[in-house]
Formats: sequence, C-alpha cells, structure tokens
Amino acid sequence: MLLSIFFLIIGLILLSKGADVFIDGASNLALKFKIPSIIIGLTIVAMGTSAPEAAVSISSALKGANGVVIGNIIGSNIANILLILGSASLVTNLVIQKNTIKYEIPFVLFISIMLCVMGYCFNGISRLGSIVLLIFFIIFFIYLFRISKESDKYEVKTRSIGIIKIIFFILGGLTALVYGSDLTVNSAIDIAHRLHISDRIIGLTIVAIGTSLPELITCVVAALKKQSDLAVGNIIGSNIFNILFVLGLTGLIQPIEFNKAFLFDGLISIVSIILLYLFTFKKAVLKKSYGICFLLLYFAYLTYLIFK
Repeated sequence: MLLSIFFLIIGLILLSKGADVFIDGASNLALKFKIPSIIIGLTIVAMGTSAPEAAVSISSALKGANGVVIGNIIGSNIANILLILGSASLVTNLVIQKNTIKYEIPFVLFISIMLCVMGYCFNGISRLGSIVLLIFFIIFFIYLFRISKESDKYEVKTRSIGIIKIIFFILGGLTALVYGSDLTVNSAIDIAHRLHISDRIIGLTIVAIGTSLPELITCVVAALKKQSDLAVGNIIGSNIFNILFVLGLTGLIQPIEFNKAFLFDGLISIVSIILLYLFTFKKAVLKKSYGICFLLLYFAYLTYLIFK
C-alpha cells in the first residue's frame, strides 16, 4: 500500500515534469524551423498542458480502467474551474476576454453536455463518437487560429537551447510522460482495489488533481504576473482539449465505457461552467469572492465523494 502511494507520487511528478520538458523542447524545435510563435502556442503549448491527462487516459483505456479514463477527464475539468480558477482568483481578480465569455465558455458547456449525452445514450464513447469529438476539436482549432490572427499580443517565450538538448528534452519528456502515466494508473488502481474504492473515485480525485498540476502552476504564475487572460484562457482551453482531443484520441484507440454514476460528476462540471459564465458575463471579471465560492463548492464535492 505504502509502495503504491510512493509510486503514485513519483508517477504524478514524472507527468508534471515530463510535460514541462516536452513543451520546452518542442517549442524550441519549432522555433528552430522558424514556425510562427502563434502556431506553437496553439498546438504544442496548449496541448502540452493536457499531456498528462492524455497519457493517463490512453494508458488507462489500454488497461481496461475506464473509470480512471472518464474520471480523470471530468475530474480534471471540475478541478480546473473550481479549484484552479478559484485559487488563482485569490491572488488577483481575473479579467476575462470578451471572446472567452461569448464563445469559448458556452462551447465548453456545449461539449460537456454532449459528453454526458453520449455516456447516457450510448453507454460510452465509441470510435464513431470519438471521430465526432475530434471533428469538433478541428473546428475549435480553426476558430483559435482565426482569432489569433487578429491579435499580435500572443508570444511564446522559451529559452534558446541547442539541437542536441532539444532532442534530449523531447525524448526525455515523452519518456517521462509514458512511464509517469503507467506508474500513476497502476498505482491508482492498486490503491483503489486495496481500499475497496472504485476506479471512478480515484480518477475523479487523486489522478484528476495530479494531472491538473501543469494547469495549476501555469494559472497561478499567470495570475501573479497579472496576466489573468492567459490564466483563464489556459483553463478553458485545457477543458476543451481534455474532452475533444484527449477523449477523442483515447476513444479512437480503444472505445471507452461510461459508468452512469459519472452523470452526477458531469452535472457538477456543467454547473461549474454555468457559474463561471454567470459570475463573469456582466463585468468580465472573476472576483475573489467568487473564487471563494468555487473553492467551497469544490471541497464540498470532494467531501461528498469521500464520505459517500
């Protein structure tokens, strides 16, 4: 049991560090070939923060741990809004761009509802359903590219490193992601079985929070630097990537079963998105008081999961 907990912690550390190193190496590689920074930001950096969720989800699906797959994605999305945005808003009031409120938050709401409908009506995500998710992901990517061309503010800052280090970073980051996901999934499943806890609960709590570490770090640092639009954009983008890209890719590799118990968690995810919209649609600011509400709701949700 203690060994499994130790390996779980090591796995989460490998996921977090692996994603960071991979982003650094891949960004530098793209810059070496003079790929515009906006393209790097919309692809490598954006997907990079969702890399832990992708690695864990694919590994879990291949091992048949569907509870960890769905739990990781829904749990991460809940944690992203309630825990991470709630925490970041305590640092400073988070200003949100109008496009995010007008288009992106409603889009997250739409695909979150779509995920629950898929789970309820079809008992899972089939390969056909995965293709639908990936089509919506392509549509979202085109939207991102178009709005990015209207702004020259977005720049990806990365330290300059040599080609050997770049290759080392990319291979090292990918290796850390692969082994980290394997350790995390195996350890989480072992702990769940030993404590007679379902894969669903483990996926929604420990694994979900652990794989959200890149988003947490990025969001808090952005808030400290008064770049609140980057903080909120990272979270909303991550939630969209998690559902459309991660679940879409995972389901394409291995169809995913959907336990009806996840409908409750999906509802919490939907409620959190609605609250974010209601709190910000008038003044485009997530105040500290709203952040406290988010945190209280998140800890109430965790308490329900633990003591149910």
